[in-house]
Amino acid sequence: MGSGGKLVIAEKNSVAKALAYYLAESKVSVKNVYNVPSYWFRRDGDAWISIGLRGHIMEFDFDKRYNKWTTAKISELFDEEPILTIKQDSAKYVRAISYLSKRVDHVILALDSDVEGEAIAFEAMMVISNANPSVRFSRALFSAVTRDDIIKAFNELTTPNPNYARKVFTRMKLDLKLGAAFTRFLTLSAKDGGAEVQGRKGVLSYGPCQTPVLGLVVQRALERENFKPTPYYVVEVTVDVDGEQLKLSTDRIDEEARAREIVEAVKSAGALKVIESVGEKVRMQPPKPLDTVELERRASRFLNVRAKNALDVAEDLYRYGLISYPRTETTIYPKTLDLRRIVRDLAKVKDYGDYVRANLAGELRPTSGGSSDNAHPPIHPTKGASAWDVTRIFGKETHWRIYDLIARHFLATLSKPAIVERQRIVAGIDGVEFRATGLVVLSRGYLEIYPFESPREVGLPISKVSAGDELRVLAAEAVRKKTQPPPYLSEAELLRLMKQYGIGTDATMQDHIHTNIERNYFTVIKKQCIPTKLGKAVVSILNENASALVDPLFRSQMERRLALIGEGTARPETVHDEIIKEASEVYDKIRPKYQDIGIQLASALRERAKNRRGLR
Repeated sequence: MGSGGKLVIAEKNSVAKALAYYLAESKVSVKNVYNVPSYWFRRDGDAWISIGLRGHIMEFDFDKRYNKWTTAKISELFDEEPILTIKQDSAKYVRAISYLSKRVDHVILALDSDVEGEAIAFEAMMVISNANPSVRFSRALFSAVTRDDIIKAFNELTTPNPNYARKVFTRMKLDLKLGAAFTRFLTLSAKDGGAEVQGRKGVLSYGPCQTPVLGLVVQRALERENFKPTPYYVVEVTVDVDGEQLKLSTDRIDEEARAREIVEAVKSAGALKVIESVGEKVRMQPPKPLDTVELERRASRFLNVRAKNALDVAEDLYRYGLISYPRTETTIYPKTLDLRRIVRDLAKVKDYGDYVRANLAGELRPTSGGSSDNAHPPIHPTKGASAWDVTRIFGKETHWRIYDLIARHFLATLSKPAIVERQRIVAGIDGVEFRATGLVVLSRGYLEIYPFESPREVGLPISKVSAGDELRVLAAEAVRKKTQPPPYLSEAELLRLMKQYGIGTDATMQDHIHTNIERNYFTVIKKQCIPTKLGKAVVSILNENASALVDPLFRSQMERRLALIGEGTARPETVHDEIIKEASEVYDKIRPKYQDIGIQLASALRERAKNRRGLR
């Protein structure tokens, strides 16, 4: 390949392959370079090669002298400058792009269009510049792996954004330093306290995002476990309405004697007088356009698909050109997005066609959220596909279920509201009110295509009852109840809290949940996040001795400062040094408590081991 050749670097092989076939003007040849597939073709008279990586090809690590863990060296980790090294499992990709870069004079970085993709782009640039110092770099930005999006991106090449890469590299260094220092502290103190630390890599891990997430899970679990139920009473009365039974009840009554007094009064009167019988029409608004966190929450809530699994599947769908880029914080469709084209494509799919033709033939008026990351549109289908199409590609039902959720959500955002009637019958005696509530759907609107949000319908005979009517009492009783503890956090609710506190980004939140599960700090059972004894012990000990390490605000403040680097308004060194200073102060605070913390951790680990033996 002579002068004028171009090398395209994608984040994954499937994207590299799609790029080649969309850009090629003739046949595409496939060649393995150091056991990595590459795609060779011609375009505009030039020879092109497209090749995919597998995410990050570099990572930060400490000098080898820090491989041996000792308490004396922990404090040095805060000041040590990590080294950016080639990841062990990425060596073949590095060799491949180094070799290919010598055959071209222009490299087009077609990595994912987010800050992580920008960092990977700069990693590739470092490798390639070392192999071919004279090569020229450009950036291709796209939000969907479709022919139109790809052609547009390659016709409008831009330059890589160093601020995004600096943000990611600063975060990687901080996460390494804080994670290594406090993980070593917890692990070594537990071992010195007499514990045999087992589990993944034999460590008690700490993570600047991972541990505050665990803190949220433990906090809710403790609220639940420490909850003291309070007894109360309601009076339930069954009345006759034209031969049908209707049950009404009072609000909470704290004293049993008062509840029984009301029962006697009702029985003595034999009837309740109707105060109101009403039905109020209410609009149920369609959902806002879909961002990453909302996709994960809805996949968990509606499909019982774990957040990490949902995003992994969504990325598969994106790489095959079925949906737009799934890592986005945007909930506003850009004016440049051709909504009508997508609707026409979905109309060809049997599952959606009848609805689209009946409801979306006129002007499209999408709902709109309030956020935009100025990088990617909300998640939406880019190509109509049936269950057979999706399953044929991936062989797994989950991929179809996630695609179907995204497609239906998109159509729902273009649809009319549902109209429901909230019904209420209130009757009384001697100043005591009894009520029954119901709900019926009058017009399904968007619910027809988006049944996930369909409310439970319970109709009341409001047309048969008017204010002033007397309803004959059939039965009355005082029912003893208890206040209920809060539920464990659901994964959907945990994601909402993480977004609220700014723990992680839309691209990483599910990873922090997954890491806690891998570390045996909590489990997810029937959508509920339940901490293990070890998880509760770690949070309890840190809360007592270094609460900043568990406080979600510590990480959210860190994320806000890192964002300033990406915006170009803060220097990476300044942000790094400020956060390291705060972390060092926390370490200095807990270091004198090393022995006490170790004893507490060792006790928790022994208790866990004893419980495990008891289950055998």
